[in-house]
Amino acid sequence: MDWFKQHCQQRAPRHPEVLPGAPPEWAPAVERSSTYGLQNEASDESYETALEFCKRHPVESSAILPSRTIADIDSNGCLEWGMQAHDSSSVAVVHNSVGKGRLSQIRSRVGCPDTCLLSNLPIVAGQYHFPMDGGVYFEITVNKMTDPSKGGVIAIGTACRPYPSWRLPGWNRLSAGLHLDDFHKFFEDPDGGRPCFPLGFPPITSVVGHTIGCAYSFHTGTMFFTIDGQRLPDAFTGIYLQNRSGIDVYAAVGVSGECDVSVNFGGSSFKWLEGNEWRWRVDRQVRKLGDDVGDQEELPAYSAR
Repeated sequence: MDWFKQHCQQRAPRHPEVLPGAPPEWAPAVERSSTYGLQNEASDESYETALEFCKRHPVESSAILPSRTIADIDSNGCLEWGMQAHDSSSVAVVHNSVGKGRLSQIRSRVGCPDTCLLSNLPIVAGQYHFPMDGGVYFEITVNKMTDPSKGGVIAIGTACRPYPSWRLPGWNRLSAGLHLDDFHKFFEDPDGGRPCFPLGFPPITSVVGHTIGCAYSFHTGTMFFTIDGQRLPDAFTGIYLQNRSGIDVYAAVGVSGECDVSVNFGGSSFKWLEGNEWRWRVDRQVRKLGDDVGDQEELPAYSAR
């Protein structure tokens, strides 16, 4: 019996009841929160500086993608998504072709401080049509990570621009994340987060060699994660719904210490098989503007801002 089925038999995961009408608003999970992370803790200076950053830099409003970008997406689909290189000398991003697919490779050096990288294109684009089914999905594969007891962290999730680059996903405004040093989940939570698994413990002792996925459902605002193709219980429900049309949400990957991570937006097959279906593709959403109620499937060219 695999680890997920075993844990679910011991304690069935809770799934929020979805009532008719408007989707539920996001509320903090009922699990006990930790004061600090189990393995690593950011400094008070990092916390205070991030608060000041967010006060000085409002969240960017959602925007229509440039016509050239739309044309490239029409031609190449999800291959147009990738991670953006960071200005830090401790982190590099390389775009590699694997077979017919494309991966972004994130490599950080020994001693790399907490660093968050965002995707070049939004995965939840506020100006575009949100289908009633499916959502968006991407995966990372961990090739190397410093031992968590020595400061190694990898995190996967989402964030809005601008986001403080020295903070991991989930710690600050409009950001969610799963941290792989302690398997705690975070949404706008600068403390220790909450356990992501039934019974509060992870199913694996080392993340190296494993594939972690992040999915967001358009209809309910639900975010959930996967491990090696197996879906975990819902992490958050109702996030981004209230201001979704006014913001763009980006894929986020955080690293600390020496790490090597492959990021896949669908250029190669996903471990989570359902993620390979059209209804979870990142390029599906930007085919129509949000106010386009016609039957047009593809978005006409629009001028860049």
